[in-house]
Amino acid sequence: MKKVIALVVLVIAFSATTVAQDKMMSKDLKTVSLEQTPGEFTQKSVTLSEGTYVFEISNRQAGTDVGFVLVPQGKDASKPENHIQAAYVTQVVKEGEIQTSNQVTLEKGTYTYFCPLNKTPQYTLTVE
Repeated sequence: MKKVIALVVLVIAFSATTVAQDKMMSKDLKTVSLEQTPGEFTQKSVTLSEGTYVFEISNRQAGTDVGFVLVPQGKDASKPENHIQAAYVTQVVKEGEIQTSNQVTLEKGTYTYFCPLNKTPQYTLTVE
């Protein structure tokens, strides 16, 4: 009986810790909103501080579905294994819609972002 009670207390303590961590993560989570039009992002560069982000991508009559790719600068952006896959939008963004990525933790450095579907240029995202 004591083992069962100890196990229940342990599970409750673990659950409380997980909930507290989730609330802290949500509080520190930031959103980066980017907008695509035909052949380009309207934001030509982005500067952020280190942290955890969700990318929110809007399709403003781009003429095609849009997506989002983020790559550490210096890596070959044409190779998917170099992409920060958590930054991909969770669904292709149709005209007039907005979609988001998963959470991405960014450290200091320079990154490149672009849309492979809307064939945008590659832009710079700097984390200071």
